[in-house]
Amino acid sequence: MGAGEAVAILGTRPRDKGALVASFLSPEWLADLTTTLNAHAGFKAAIANVDLTLQFVVSDAPVDKESRYYFDIADGSVLAAPGDAAEPDVTITNNYETAMALSKGETNTQMAFMTGKIKVTGNMAKLMMNQAMLTQFAAAAAGMKVDY
Repeated sequence: MGAGEAVAILGTRPRDKGALVASFLSPEWLADLTTTLNAHAGFKAAIANVDLTLQFVVSDAPVDKESRYYFDIADGSVLAAPGDAAEPDVTITNNYETAMALSKGETNTQMAFMTGKIKVTGNMAKLMMNQAMLTQFAAAAAGMKVDY
């Protein structure tokens, strides 16, 4: 197995000093994201009393063409996991380009929604009540090293 094959299998690429950087939307990225969000004071404060499950669907993804993952927020912590949530409160659908821009902090959720780049179904009121969580998510994720 060559280095390129190992990278594709692991969903990561080498960092400068031998560490690995997770590929965007990979299971490794979701694990890193869970750790990052749960360690971010602003995000933790924003989800302190929140019980919310968000399903994400990303179209036009480079590997699987569609990437599905979810956030399960409860008891003051978040789990970001691949696949489908059993009972999501909200489903957020966008394309890979938009998901990447949001992750990099190049655009914000509200602008993407208002311009039709994000589609939201489900309990919109519950999502709107937790705007601080979305803002803090962007702040926490901005510091992550990710292979796009």
